[in-house]
Amino acid sequence: MGFYRKNIGGLHQAVRVAAGIAVAVAAFVYFTGALAWLVALGGAGFALTGLVGYCPMCAMAGIDRGGVS
Repeated sequence: MGFYRKNIGGLHQAVRVAAGIAVAVAAFVYFTGALAWLVALGGAGFALTGLVGYCPMCAMAGIDRGGVS
């Protein structure tokens, strides 16, 4: 995928993936119905940004792999 540039580092990626999976699992443990699916979708999106290595919000804030640029 050459249309984006990674803007989060390795540790940040690992934390995002772990936190995203934890949120998605916790959503079904603590919530029911549509709310559980909505929270799980948010967690999955967070984990996806970790897998890909690109965070749109970090890009808008000017945060790059080394910190604020």
